[in-house]
Amino acid sequence: MKNWILFISTAVIVFLLAILAANIFERRSEAKYSYQPKVKLEGIEPRDSIWGLNYPRQYQSYRKTQDTTFKSMFGTSGHKDVLASEPDLVILWAGYGFSKDYNAPKGHAWAIEDIHKTLRVGSPMAPGEGPQPSTCWTCKSTDVPRLMSEMGVTEYYSQKFSDMGTQAINPIGCADCHNPETMQLTITRPALIEAFEAMGKDINKASHQEMRSLVCAQCHVEYYFDKTRPGQEKAAYLTFPWKDGMEVENVEAYYDKIEFSDFTHALSKTPMVKAQHPDYEIYQMGVHAKRGVSCADCHMPYQTEGGQKFTNHQIGSPLANIENSCFVCHREKVQDLITDVYDRQRKIKEGTNAVQRQIAMAHIEAAKALELGATEVQMKGIQQKIRHAQWRWDYSVASHGAAFHAPLETSRIVSSATAIIQEARIELARLLATLGYNQPVPMPDFTSKEALQAYIGLDIPKEKAAKVTFMDQVIPQWLKEGKAREAQKPAKIVSSR
Repeated sequence: MKNWILFISTAVIVFLLAILAANIFERRSEAKYSYQPKVKLEGIEPRDSIWGLNYPRQYQSYRKTQDTTFKSMFGTSGHKDVLASEPDLVILWAGYGFSKDYNAPKGHAWAIEDIHKTLRVGSPMAPGEGPQPSTCWTCKSTDVPRLMSEMGVTEYYSQKFSDMGTQAINPIGCADCHNPETMQLTITRPALIEAFEAMGKDINKASHQEMRSLVCAQCHVEYYFDKTRPGQEKAAYLTFPWKDGMEVENVEAYYDKIEFSDFTHALSKTPMVKAQHPDYEIYQMGVHAKRGVSCADCHMPYQTEGGQKFTNHQIGSPLANIENSCFVCHREKVQDLITDVYDRQRKIKEGTNAVQRQIAMAHIEAAKALELGATEVQMKGIQQKIRHAQWRWDYSVASHGAAFHAPLETSRIVSSATAIIQEARIELARLLATLGYNQPVPMPDFTSKEALQAYIGLDIPKEKAAKVTFMDQVIPQWLKEGKAREAQKPAKIVSSR
């Protein structure tokens, strides 16, 4: 009887091992033939659809960046009018394009459409027109590395936004981060390489894991347009202000030293710096970066399909994919992880909301002081404090995910901004008193985006009407010419022999 039990057990084990071996063989065969190239990628190929013929899993996951259904406590992958939800920002950015239009960022697949639609780039009806330089395309399109290669970097930066409309038609994608011959991660934007050189570092020595963050740092960073380079004054040269360090005080001192400003505030006449999106800088201050976790580990986690392990290119919030993004390291319940994230976001949001209202009021009070005859000497110190407070507030809120990436550092930055703007408002109260004005300055309706835009002198209906004409007449022509140009360069099919 025991022999029969042993025989049957052995037979079952052999059968199961045979099934396992067959499954392994099948998966190995699938892996072997899965990445057989169908087309030859030549030069800088900006079309993701061409790359997708060779890498269908990655391409199909990337296409999901079109999804606009995700929502979290404060974020979304869909449309959100941030000025409508936080009207104070209209005052903070008075005199700058962001006071006209500021929406939450959607997925990478929307990069071209969204930059076409925003009021910030104006509505240029012909090449050479419009308020923005071609540099504004730099982080929006895979066509940019191609244009830099064909034109030269400085020449590319020397054009107008409207000059590149027929050229930049492909949104962020494969060619931004991958070498087409080796598929290795690569840096395609010279600003990041130049920033490392300015810090005395060699980006070529970066490890593969570091590259899984650095390809993101090509765009998800603080930057400015340098128009003072000797012999390159025509260019709006994209530059990262990292020479003296990435902390908020280092960058603030850098801008002060070169007397840089993005705009002069329409009310307080303060020379302002607009923080862009210092995601990489803030992330570097957090525990995940210190533990060696890369951007891609959380925002582009690995997944398997059949015998293939590949990176999910649906780049988005880890909260939309907690099992793959977070459970690699964490063992908490899903809801507990979400609660931890929301707690951090909510508490920091309370601080940023409070300080942005204080800054808005300071701008209005400064405008009143100027109206009453305050001199440049009397205003200089106050304006410097307004500049620094708003810069620090902006550095914390413009960084996507700052409240999670580095909550302690973000809280510290917000606290410093609060202290600085309180000092500025105390000084303003004293100055107003010396000017004979010893009462609260009247404030506008802070609950209405439209009311505040009218308050600072914007004609938004006119801007929107011009944008409708631009979208109806110019954009179709840009896309038509761009696609006609691309049609002259069909993909080369790889021989099956």
